[in-house]
Amino acid sequence: MANLSIRELDDDTITRLRIRAAHHRVSMEEEASRILRQAVTIPKRLGDLSVQFFGTKSGVELELPQHAPHEPQSFV
Repeated sequence: MANLSIRELDDDTITRLRIRAAHHRVSMEEEASRILRQAVTIPKRLGDLSVQFFGTKSGVELELPQHAPHEPQSFV
């Protein structure tokens, strides 16, 4: 694993990080790691979540009805 040093953080940021870490009952280092991990993680798409929860064999194949061609509506 790599190490990362962040310099020149203002006191307010350090205080808020300390409070946030205490709220989650982890160290400041762990809290900063979690924040960075969440910031760079690609969010899952709805379709990916559907497959994750319901599997690839779930769902229904729908047959769409055939319609005769029609002329576009005129609004003039």
